[in-house]
Amino acid sequence: MAAKPLLEEELSCPVCFEIFNYPVSLKCSHSYCKACLEQYWKQKGTRECPICKRKSSVERPPINFTLQKLSDSFKKQLLQRHPDILCSLHSEKLKLFCLADEELVCVVCQNSRKHTNHKLCPVEEAALERKKILENSLESSNKQMETFLQIKKEWEETEAFIKTQVQHAERQIKQEFEKLHHFLRVDEMARIASLREEEKRKSQVMKHKIEDIKRQISSLSDIIRHVQQQITAADVPFLQNYKNKDIRAQCTLQDPEEIPGVLIDVAKHLGNLRYRVWEKMLGIVQYSLVTLDPNTAQTNVALSEDLTSLRYTDKHQLPDNPERFFNRVSTLGYEGFTSGQHYWDVEVGINNDWNIGVAKESIKRKIGIFLNPGEGFWVIGLCNGDTYWAQTSPRTRLHLKRKPQKIRVQLDYDKGRVSFFDSSDMTPIYTFKYTFTEKIFPYFAPGMNNEGRIPNSLRICPVKVSINLE
Repeated sequence: MAAKPLLEEELSCPVCFEIFNYPVSLKCSHSYCKACLEQYWKQKGTRECPICKRKSSVERPPINFTLQKLSDSFKKQLLQRHPDILCSLHSEKLKLFCLADEELVCVVCQNSRKHTNHKLCPVEEAALERKKILENSLESSNKQMETFLQIKKEWEETEAFIKTQVQHAERQIKQEFEKLHHFLRVDEMARIASLREEEKRKSQVMKHKIEDIKRQISSLSDIIRHVQQQITAADVPFLQNYKNKDIRAQCTLQDPEEIPGVLIDVAKHLGNLRYRVWEKMLGIVQYSLVTLDPNTAQTNVALSEDLTSLRYTDKHQLPDNPERFFNRVSTLGYEGFTSGQHYWDVEVGINNDWNIGVAKESIKRKIGIFLNPGEGFWVIGLCNGDTYWAQTSPRTRLHLKRKPQKIRVQLDYDKGRVSFFDSSDMTPIYTFKYTFTEKIFPYFAPGMNNEGRIPNSLRICPVKVSINLE
């Protein structure tokens, strides 16, 4: 193995340092590629050996076929061992790179018709330049890999959070249905108890009536026996007793009275039973015109179990999904509107800071923005417990006669109006006018008090459910 580099050195031209190509030998025993020696002599202007400088009397030195054969044999061996470093056409080392064709070439290929007028550069230079390109690409790929790994981690956390959401929602569903089941069981027992009470009362009436008629039957039996005895008596005694009116009166008793309403009022217990149970259920259920969307809630917002109230809280871990607010402590309603009239009442209580209103679907949720129509918000709010603002640009100061406990938000999508009222007497507070072109969602932002310790809360007021029969 150690002899191969030496052999390659012996078979290399001292001028071009490549394996001999058409080698010629001078009388001084030094050998060169034919083209290399001719080029050297042309540049020097004299025929001398490039190594020993001895003058050559021969203008065209003959080809050394023995050396040529050895060189060709070595090239074939080298090509077999390293097919990627020698030209497949000329068996020369690939020392140049064609920038036009993006391929490796040898010194013979350089002068071929295929690469005429093409710009070439040394392999080392081309490799260095392209390695730099790949290094930049690698750096970009590494950064992208970091991003992908971070996203993968976030997505795995999101997947785990989805399971948590399902478990929590399933638990809530079971609790709500258990409340309904409990109500139905209690109502069922109450209705059965009412049925049993009616049975007991009417059965008692029938028992008294049956006892009365038993006594009458007993009396009537005695009368019948007595009359039968009279009938079997001799004629003279019979006729003597028959004149007695009392005996004849005993033969007739008053018929039993009819008993109205003694049967069970089945219709009362079964008539429209499902409807009446459902009607009674209205007393334990509530309906909210707006349901809060927990997937939009910023990490400092805590929502109630029934998704109708929200408050400021310590930051908790939540997936940073596209719908969620990142900076602003806010939440959207779950259902958006693209037409029609809609309203909902929000209980703001004694809170010192809050903002409520509506926002368009395309609002920016990951950066801090101003709450004004230009950013897609139509909102009013309270600041520091004493200053009300309509979040216009610039803000509009609102002067209210009293501090409202409930605010009504009224959206007329088609007319492009968002109005706010004091729910207690429907006193107007402020109205925005705008032409809506996309889905609009209810918007809520609870605040903190001045000391930052007691969290404020906002609650969407339930509406009374009524039944209309047609």
